[in-house]
Amino acid sequence: MRVLVVGGGGREHALVWKLKQSPRVTKVYCAPGNAGIARDADCIHIKAEDVQGLLNFALKNEIGLTVVGPEAPLNAGIVDRFEAAGLKIFGPSQAAAEIEGSKVLSKEIMARYGIPTASYAVFTDPAEAASYIKRTGAPCVVKADGLAAGKGVIVALDEESALDAVRSIMMDKDFGAAGERLVVEERLSGEEVSILAFTDGVSVVPMIASQDHKRAYDNDEGPNTGGMGAYAPAPVYTADVHRKTMEEILIPMVQAMNNEGRTYRGVIYAGLMVDENGPKVLEFNARFGDPEAQPVLMLLETDLVDIIEAILEKRLGQIEIKWKEQAAVCVVLASGGYPGSYEKGKVIKGLENPGGEVLVFHAGTAAKDGDIVTAGGRVLGVTAAGSDIPSAIERAYAAVEKIHFDGMHYRHDVGRKALERLK
Repeated sequence: MRVLVVGGGGREHALVWKLKQSPRVTKVYCAPGNAGIARDADCIHIKAEDVQGLLNFALKNEIGLTVVGPEAPLNAGIVDRFEAAGLKIFGPSQAAAEIEGSKVLSKEIMARYGIPTASYAVFTDPAEAASYIKRTGAPCVVKADGLAAGKGVIVALDEESALDAVRSIMMDKDFGAAGERLVVEERLSGEEVSILAFTDGVSVVPMIASQDHKRAYDNDEGPNTGGMGAYAPAPVYTADVHRKTMEEILIPMVQAMNNEGRTYRGVIYAGLMVDENGPKVLEFNARFGDPEAQPVLMLLETDLVDIIEAILEKRLGQIEIKWKEQAAVCVVLASGGYPGSYEKGKVIKGLENPGGEVLVFHAGTAAKDGDIVTAGGRVLGVTAAGSDIPSAIERAYAAVEKIHFDGMHYRHDVGRKALERLK
């Protein structure tokens, strides 16, 4: 079959790489793709948000399966449009994708069904939000309601920072229409973990637990980014945490979405905070995480096309999903200044021969005059597998040392929390 992957980042490069391994896939297209994806798929100059353009392409080129990477086209209803045209597409419907598209909706459903999460309040008036913060104090977390590319969440350690966040989101419109409504919630403490799961709306099958590194700098300092690295498996996700996550969070949420008339099929992503009392939900996302997808897909043994077809045919519970008994680590190389303003067009050197069991997934790259150049904030995801977390970390950073572009910055501590737990 011919497969179309929608998106152009590191997650989509990992999806292209994994889908290509299926013996049933004859050709892979990616829209819009990037310079690295272009080596593994035919890149099509259609933006991920151009649902009509993607639909026209899929119909004309007899695409047998479309796999959606980013959240924006899901929230724009790409799945509904493709299914109405009789095309197979993997991802949640527009109504189901609102679990990520609206933090307010997500919190309201969790509150209604008793799914453990932080206490919260919702505001449409910045003055009321500011008054609430002055009354309840800090630390707290201030979130834009809508999609903000992973950057609309501000952890405010003091009252002044929280009030600045309200101004930034609601008054300065730093995240555009995403900031029309605001969520202020208690700041949870503990250790974060990402649980991605496959679901056909009935069965819920978790993937290997991973841990994202959201802050820009080492030791979880600096502003939130789209993610500066990830590793899997995450030792914080113990058997007890797994049991509680399935029984109290993932299965109840999928059932809740069904009850709300928002039947959920695809990948559901729970960002959790784990403390001595167990896991609580920080956020839900409606797709593979980025960069979590890179190490997780590297460890997936089962044919991804087989899994997707089982989901589309509502028989996920009938198949076995296998994982490699290894660990994987992804270190994101970012442009200088990211997640703030940054320059593009920097020539990338050292991409050849990253080493054994290492893949360099491209995120923000382009081809120019025979060179690969930077074209985004997150540029590359250097991803390595190993027999355990320490060996995967060692391989990933050995590959990172071979790569260079002007202004390149990255975290030096991806996986450190795992090493501390493994001690």
